[in-house]
Amino acid sequence: MKKYNFGAGPSILPQEVFEQSAQACLDYNGIGLSLLEISHRSKEFEAILEETITLTKALLNIPTGYQVLFLQGGANMQFAMIPYNILNEEETANFVETDLWSTRAEEEARLYGKTKIIASSKDANFNYVPKDFIIDSDAAYLHLTSNNTIYGTAFFEDQSYPIPVVCDMSSDIFSRPVDVSKYHLIYAGAQKNLGCAGITMVILKKEWLGRSKRPKSKMWDYSIYAKNNSLYNTPPVFTIYTCLLTLRWLKKLGGVEEMKKRNKAKAALLYQEIDRNPLFRGHAAVEDRSRMNINFIANDPEHEAAFLEFVNSYNIHGLKGYRTVGGFRASCYNALPIESVEVLVKAMQDFENKSSK
Repeated sequence: MKKYNFGAGPSILPQEVFEQSAQACLDYNGIGLSLLEISHRSKEFEAILEETITLTKALLNIPTGYQVLFLQGGANMQFAMIPYNILNEEETANFVETDLWSTRAEEEARLYGKTKIIASSKDANFNYVPKDFIIDSDAAYLHLTSNNTIYGTAFFEDQSYPIPVVCDMSSDIFSRPVDVSKYHLIYAGAQKNLGCAGITMVILKKEWLGRSKRPKSKMWDYSIYAKNNSLYNTPPVFTIYTCLLTLRWLKKLGGVEEMKKRNKAKAALLYQEIDRNPLFRGHAAVEDRSRMNINFIANDPEHEAAFLEFVNSYNIHGLKGYRTVGGFRASCYNALPIESVEVLVKAMQDFENKSSK
């Protein structure tokens, strides 16, 4: 029975990616070996990694002078790995605090240098994105989170800033075109729009390799991974393969421009119903509403549990909101078809009709 999966991550992937990756676990490309048992030094995996990097560069139009790395540990590890590699002890990094993840990133950076939160929306439970913040001109970098999975807000434009920019794009990478040239470092956990959990993509300006002067563990040194093309140690072969399959699917559909078009249509449909339906209201400020993670709340708290129970009959999965917001969160990543949003809208309308009787 088909389920409509709005889970925030690990999340839905294209159906063909599920099918092709499952087949590869049994026999990869007819070689008589499972993908799970081939060497990461084999010609088969070298081809997988090379194509994954090539497609990443092409789909995001990455300029020369950048390195694409695939690292283990998730985006949370990058909260520490970035300042470890980039921030010297006497330097300061600026942070715009827009959610739990940017808070964690700032906390980790304190271990390796100085930090300063130059703007925050914590005062309103992160329901908006700060604007017109003042950046310290002598800061080593500015850290942003482009899309906020828990609270449903987003930066939509790639702006120029007077200092280098680091950006966590874990939940909106490949959902829209990105001007990579405006960032010194982009990082993204795979389990939203790129592949399955187990890998984090880092796009790093090469001039930043070796920037911090502290002695480094080889396992935490970007320069080591760059020198070894992400193969200093055994990578998660299967996860990288799912990334490749997803990128092939993305290219076939028309790339990030087409994804932007589709994601805007899905978000517009759902936000229209949220604003129309008297039983619900949105969490995020209208001008900052995320297209990836759409948060809404029941106007009557007693309707929250009832609606979550109600949608079970529509085979809707993963709609419960994060505990600090409550309500509902519909994650509409690239692989989620607009048909899923249409089913959710129908459920909201039917719940309204049922509640009015």
